[in-house]
Amino acid sequence: MASSSVKKVIGGNHDVLRFGVNDSVKGDLAPPHPLQASVQKETKFWADKRKFGAEAIYGSAFNIRKDLDAQILSKFQRPPGALPSSMLGYEALTGSLDDFGFEDYLNLPQDSESFRAPDMHHGMEVRLGLSKGPICPSFN
Repeated sequence: MASSSVKKVIGGNHDVLRFGVNDSVKGDLAPPHPLQASVQKETKFWADKRKFGAEAIYGSAFNIRKDLDAQILSKFQRPPGALPSSMLGYEALTGSLDDFGFEDYLNLPQDSESFRAPDMHHGMEVRLGLSKGPICPSFN
């Protein structure tokens, strides 16, 4: 569920080996599948509805506090290495612990034949902005 957050320079050269063939500005703007747009729209609608209801019951300070907690918990991650970050606190806050999608049990990268162990030093360099590229390139 976590995605790589490598910043791309607009107008710069596209590195196919680092970012992939289909990775472009158009790919960032358009959803990969038409159904994904409707799912995201419905998720946003229900999140706004819950937020409005919580504000009506508990007041606006509750939503502000919840947003601050979400920002803090979404940034907390383990250093790159053998154990992936589970983001348990963030999932508990957002209520996504109850959701069980296909990505939870199908196509796990560590089950792949071409899985490479992550390089912890390179991962920390990328996270600190000293190096470019994905934090953990797991496929050849």
